[in-house]
Amino acid sequence: MQENLKRDIGTFALACTVVNLMVGTGIFVLPALAAEKLGAAAIICFFICGFLIFLIALCFAEVGSKVTVSGGTYTYIELAFGPFTGFLANNLFWFGSCVLGDAAIANALAKTLSYFFPALDSEIVRPLFLLLLFGGLTFINIRGAKYGVWFVVIMTFAKLIPLFLIVAFGAFHISAQNLHWQHAPALSDIGSSTLILFFAFLGIESAVNNGGEFKNPAKTVPLGILSGLIFVVFFYVAIQVISQGVLGDKLLAFKDAPLVAVASNLFGSSGITLMVCATAISMLGVLSGEILGNSRILFAGARDGILPKFLARVQPKYLTPHLSIIVYSGLGFLFAVFGAFKQLIILASASSLLIYLGVVLATIRLRYKKVKTAEKSFTIPGGIIVPLIAAVIIIWVLSNLSKQEITGIIIALLILSVIFVLMKLFKKKVHDH
Repeated sequence: MQENLKRDIGTFALACTVVNLMVGTGIFVLPALAAEKLGAAAIICFFICGFLIFLIALCFAEVGSKVTVSGGTYTYIELAFGPFTGFLANNLFWFGSCVLGDAAIANALAKTLSYFFPALDSEIVRPLFLLLLFGGLTFINIRGAKYGVWFVVIMTFAKLIPLFLIVAFGAFHISAQNLHWQHAPALSDIGSSTLILFFAFLGIESAVNNGGEFKNPAKTVPLGILSGLIFVVFFYVAIQVISQGVLGDKLLAFKDAPLVAVASNLFGSSGITLMVCATAISMLGVLSGEILGNSRILFAGARDGILPKFLARVQPKYLTPHLSIIVYSGLGFLFAVFGAFKQLIILASASSLLIYLGVVLATIRLRYKKVKTAEKSFTIPGGIIVPLIAAVIIIWVLSNLSKQEITGIIIALLILSVIFVLMKLFKKKVHDH
């Protein structure tokens, strides 16, 4: 399938994209949330999440090395299970999981920067800031994938430096007593805490959306995803150990900003400024990476006829899907300005878990379905054992969702199903005439 996109993204850039998207805003509240029920034993959840996301990453690596066109998760699921499932995956992902999440990140960024610039809380300045934010990131990404990628790389290193400082200096301020387990954790507490913590490991699904712009996908996708993931897991564990080791039981008193408390403990008042800046940089980096990757979901949907065709146009000079980028960013801007997203964040998170389940099952399906794939591709050793284990764990995690979350997912899927049927009827009517 010819897309006319330029293949500028290599292994290092993809690994940085994975790190950037995963080490997002969640890391700055992660330690206290994980320790709320388990205390020092919360480290168990990190290893469970790390194990699960590693299995999922292997599935992404296999299907991503085979499918060399843009669209990422949507394309994998559509090729495996057909147009209806692909339609659900495309819309559930780009809107439910991406646009609303990005709008929330943009609002959080404005709120964070208001620490230095109080005017950003005003009803006039805030929309102007959001317009400048989305407009600037749109311009960067239209100029070319390599510009968007290198902006992501710069943001990745910029936000990691303050976190590295906490790990490096915090290692000398750990109290062994703070890492002592007070009691054996209950299985129910491990399950509920893992559900919360897993949301901080999301991001792989956006990193692979630029499949049509990867250099040598058979090599780039497995190495880029797995190297970025391994770094993130070890980094998360280090931050959790430092936070728990430095603050101990006091960690629970700083649920909104535990790393700010750690930085304050290590560096004094300058530590607060450092972490506020790091939080803002992190949010900016994630938002840029989301626009770079998720706009390709619209492009892929239009390419395959399930979204308006104009979204599949490619800018002739820069060879980027400029209209998809503009529409995606525009929706993010509108929802950021006018929307209240707290009630939709649950749906966005649950949507990501369903997308992961779809990709895991697609890995199995594509093993036995004859589709045109890359000549050289990565295959997970051990047959279908890894995908099956990943599917079971994902279902276990989803079983911890509340009735409200499950109801929201069902309603969204029913609405999308009705839209799909109506579109099919409309196309049939047009064809008959």
